[in-house]
Amino acid sequence: MSKPNPLDNEGSTNALIDQFPTPFGKVVTLVCQMVQNLTVNKLCNSQVITAVNGSLPGPRIRVRERDTLIVHVFNKSPYNLTIHWHGVFQKLSGWADGPDMVTQCPIRPGSKYTYKFRIIKQEGTLWWHAHVSWLRATVYGALIIRPRAGHSYPFPKPYKEVPILLGEWWNANVIDVENQALATGAAPNLSDAFTINGWPGDLYPCSKKQMYNLKVKLGKTYLLRIINAALNNQLFYKIANHKMTVVATDASYTKPYVTDVVVIAPGQTVDVLLTADQPVGSYYMAARPYASAAGVQFDNTTTRGVVVYDGAPSSATPLMPALPAFNDTPTAHKFYTNITGLVGGPHWDPVPRKVDHKMFVTIGLGLEVCPGPVNGTKFSASMNNESFVLPTSLSMLQAFFFNVGGIYTTDFPAKPPIQFDYTNASINNNLPLLFAPKGTKVTKLKFNSTVEIIFQNTAFIGVENHPMHLHGFNFHVLAQGFGNYNPATDRRKLNFFNPQIRNTIGVPVGGWAVIRFRANNPGVWLLHCHLDTHLPVGLATAFVVENGPTPATTLPPPPVDLPQC
Repeated sequence: MSKPNPLDNEGSTNALIDQFPTPFGKVVTLVCQMVQNLTVNKLCNSQVITAVNGSLPGPRIRVRERDTLIVHVFNKSPYNLTIHWHGVFQKLSGWADGPDMVTQCPIRPGSKYTYKFRIIKQEGTLWWHAHVSWLRATVYGALIIRPRAGHSYPFPKPYKEVPILLGEWWNANVIDVENQALATGAAPNLSDAFTINGWPGDLYPCSKKQMYNLKVKLGKTYLLRIINAALNNQLFYKIANHKMTVVATDASYTKPYVTDVVVIAPGQTVDVLLTADQPVGSYYMAARPYASAAGVQFDNTTTRGVVVYDGAPSSATPLMPALPAFNDTPTAHKFYTNITGLVGGPHWDPVPRKVDHKMFVTIGLGLEVCPGPVNGTKFSASMNNESFVLPTSLSMLQAFFFNVGGIYTTDFPAKPPIQFDYTNASINNNLPLLFAPKGTKVTKLKFNSTVEIIFQNTAFIGVENHPMHLHGFNFHVLAQGFGNYNPATDRRKLNFFNPQIRNTIGVPVGGWAVIRFRANNPGVWLLHCHLDTHLPVGLATAFVVENGPTPATTLPPPPVDLPQC
């Protein structure tokens, strides 16, 4: 049976080799990750999974801002592998970003690759995960970035820090689940459970003793670092009778926001302060899906752990929180829109006001002509009527660096081919838009240019909240809303003063969101939906950011051990 990592304040990472200062006051952290098969027992089943260092979740990595992280990854699994450092800027280290065929070819079984990068102007909770097929269902872990020495949090120091990794579990080989869906063109089989720190909790069969247990002391405050590592589900998270104070999202500090529920999309992180201020006893923490797509089946189960106060009787029955309904969009939207950035806090960046490149990008599902279960079609997805396909012969970053043609084209459209009633469900009979062409189209950007993207959900197959993740950059979330974006009325809603800063934005179901970022890092950076049912069918594109004018703004050559295709 797999054992979860210790989750106390100073628990082992299960991965640390060494940590030492350099002559310039910087710290280098060396980590070893061994990726191989692991047999675990969950939900009355024995299942072989791909895991890192024999644990689920994988090892927690802790660094400080300005540290250099070196991770030696040995792929002893039977599958191709890459590791993505989700949310890390990768300044001049794009070769370490990790998405398969975007910044590297995969690490073949029996091979290895060393990821090396520096953590610059970031602190908080990020994470790492596989970025090939569905392997991230079990290949993932926390990346905790603390303030550098001599600096503190912009809130009172918590008594302890506790990672809370929300996962998704199949009683099956996840590679087989994905391959079956891609082969048949149908939706993939639903997951069988959700997990908290690898444990499903006592509402699932054979799981009464497989429940995460957090012990707390009355009056103490804990920093919960919540990560949604689930593949295909946004989640509501609550703790019975307790309020939480949000202090960061996606490793960017926020103005403190008090809530009794956290809503979190795949790829996102939320840091909350939890004060043990209730009567001594036991209280369930629980998570269940926020499923925004009407009429679409989903894993309608609940994972739960338990918060146990020091001195609580072992016979006490924990209190259960009242979770929102699975389709409670008002609660989700309230949470997503009430969070604001911490102006003047550590690493705060004001909104760039001059925009160099404006984009209006439709996102949604469609169909592809193919023998399949849906009238000779299978599911597809697109952005601005372009369905993204990964290259197969060379990574996009290698093509960029070595100026190799034929791998991608730079003609991704800045707006959809036609304007239409984007969120009107009756539009799904528009065949040219329903069947988007396949290709590897990207947007080329000048170094240091400012980009504004208006994401617009479409209703071809049905509206849904899509968590859009941008590699290599954070962005300001200027506004979000429902229906079709209307520049005449919605432009005045843009928040230029204290918008939240994220790397993953849940674009509202049947709605829109406006983001801005500065393209100050040369390389190739993927933009995609973080629902793993949508990425392989085309809900992605990429930005190719040109080199700047100096050596300090130019992408260095690839490392000598970069995997080859």
